[in-house]
Amino acid sequence: MIPRRFGPCRFLRRLCAALVCALAAGGAAPAPPSPVSVDQPEQAQEAEGKKSTPEKPDGPPASEEKAGDAAKEEWYSIHAQSTFVGQANSRLHSPYASFLSLPPFVTSRNTATGTLFLDLRLWHGADVVFNPEFSGGTGLNGTSGLAGFPNGEATRTGALMPTGYIARLYLRQTIGLNGDLERVEAGPNVLAGYRDIDRLTFTFGKMSATDIFDDNHFSHDPRSQFMNWSLMYNGAWDYPANTRGYTYGGTAEFNTRYFAFRYGIFGEPSAPNGPDIDPKFLKAHGQIWELEERYELDGHPGKLRQFAYLNYDRVANYREVLAIMPINPDPAPFRAYRPKYGFGFNFEQELTRNLGAFLRAGWNDGQTESWAFTEIDESISAGLLLKGSRWRRPKDEAGIAGVINGLSNAHRDFLAAGGFGFIIGDGRLNYGPEEILELYYNCELRERINVTFDLQGVNHPAYNRDRGPVAIFGLRVHLAF
Repeated sequence: MIPRRFGPCRFLRRLCAALVCALAAGGAAPAPPSPVSVDQPEQAQEAEGKKSTPEKPDGPPASEEKAGDAAKEEWYSIHAQSTFVGQANSRLHSPYASFLSLPPFVTSRNTATGTLFLDLRLWHGADVVFNPEFSGGTGLNGTSGLAGFPNGEATRTGALMPTGYIARLYLRQTIGLNGDLERVEAGPNVLAGYRDIDRLTFTFGKMSATDIFDDNHFSHDPRSQFMNWSLMYNGAWDYPANTRGYTYGGTAEFNTRYFAFRYGIFGEPSAPNGPDIDPKFLKAHGQIWELEERYELDGHPGKLRQFAYLNYDRVANYREVLAIMPINPDPAPFRAYRPKYGFGFNFEQELTRNLGAFLRAGWNDGQTESWAFTEIDESISAGLLLKGSRWRRPKDEAGIAGVINGLSNAHRDFLAAGGFGFIIGDGRLNYGPEEILELYYNCELRERINVTFDLQGVNHPAYNRDRGPVAIFGLRVHLAF
């Protein structure tokens, strides 16, 4: 099929018409939209609080069925999840260590989270999302010792007992551009119904930046897929977030059948991986631009995402710190509002109906402190995800992936001189790239109850050739309602 051209004039006409209709509606419930047959509509999928990844359904329903379903679109939804993760590390070679180093002896830790996903449609195209959440427990060594940390559910809050908080509270407004429609399936933070394929979407409030950006159908959700931090997201994107992974901000998205463009701006923490967002938003914020392109190879869908980001934080420059304090450098006295920038690449491809592959690569300038996510300046990862249909367990999944993480020269010298970041620092450093391999099998015990067996091997933990390797064994139990 030859892609339909979407010129700027047509776009402006659609946008003006949509805005006029939205103002005229004044929040009243509109009449059902007039559906048009769609050759390849997208289908939103459940992602347990993460941004849904569209997939191609078996085929569009008849226009009469669309009209009936559109009139009955959901006006609210309630979902919930709970996830338990237990992990233990093997012994590892360790001639020296610090308080941030993974211990050389066998240890075990566990985490638990629970989330309530509430979504209410205010008027056609607008909904408000509210996610109260609790978390408890801690990762290995208090969630430190590895830049590519092995538990995506672990945060550095140090709260062993379950603690409640608001994870998300945001308003989402979608403006259709009067084009073809696509079906949206019900799921956490997603209301069932229909929406224009060509659309504008604006989101404002408290959320995770990863809800919108750096999505990947085969590796994005640590509650059901890969658990390592540098596999579930692009490790070189120091994405704006507090200790628990959430922040305040806004996003804008322009979507068509063949591509999407997104922009977001978010608040940054006031301390390294700290719990509070810096109130000086004009001085401390993170921006990201992302382009997503969609295509098919032999009937199998694929996506290519490219992003650039620019952060402003109250951080220290590694070289400035080392010039004054060449031994045991302390960055705190040298902090000022400075920029950090980087780029990322994100690829996903369905190979067969049951097998998919992904590839991520990222880089940042690495001249200033890592501030919000983890201490990675460059990263490349790749993996495969296989559905269990081949052995008659279609709801099971098996995955294998590897990632190589690295640091800039300035960051290496800082750690080698005895400096400490917020998650790594052995007091000395014999630099080597952090190399991680993860394998998992996610088994559905019964509907909405899954158990995952996970194994991760790490070479050069925290970029140190003098320490490791180490094996990390994991068990994950996930319930969804």
